[in-house]
Amino acid sequence: MTAGLPAPGPDGMPRCPWALGSPEYLPYHDKEWGRPVRDDVGLFEHLCLEAFQSGLSWLTILRKRENFRAAFRGFDIEAVAGFGSADISRLLADAGIVRNRAKIEATVTNARAALDLPSGLAEIVWRYAEDQREPPVSLSDIPSSTAASKALSKELRSHGFVFTGPVTAYATMQSCGVVNDHLAGCAFRGRA
Repeated sequence: MTAGLPAPGPDGMPRCPWALGSPEYLPYHDKEWGRPVRDDVGLFEHLCLEAFQSGLSWLTILRKRENFRAAFRGFDIEAVAGFGSADISRLLADAGIVRNRAKIEATVTNARAALDLPSGLAEIVWRYAEDQREPPVSLSDIPSSTAASKALSKELRSHGFVFTGPVTAYATMQSCGVVNDHLAGCAFRGRA
């Protein structure tokens, strides 16, 4: 196997190599990553989880995902926007999630900002979908940010969002199918 290129999974189907690092990655890669998410709650969840992932392994977040969903009321934007200091204290004591005050407070701030968007979060994020470039052949062909993710980050920040830099914005775009970064040889590229 050549580093960074698609590799066969347990069923022999070629996948993006990152999906083979742990059994938890397989269903996420095969059934979710890169598939279009067009609803505000789904996009909000992805944006929040990508922000929590900053500086950590995605596997850490993936393993705690159900705990995050429970702690943040299914990422219901209105519910999270109503969180106050007691909720922040509750979340900081919750060992099932990443207990980082800045990231927890950013999630609440971002929920409040999302509520104020006249056309909704999904409409803004999908505005930055671009014509797909050539499919990436290896992991080294995938950027950490793009001009579109920089512009999305700037727009989100202009609406009061925090912890949504260009890298987090791009990771959200990837996970929500705004861009398709499954590798050219990945069996799941055409399914996204």
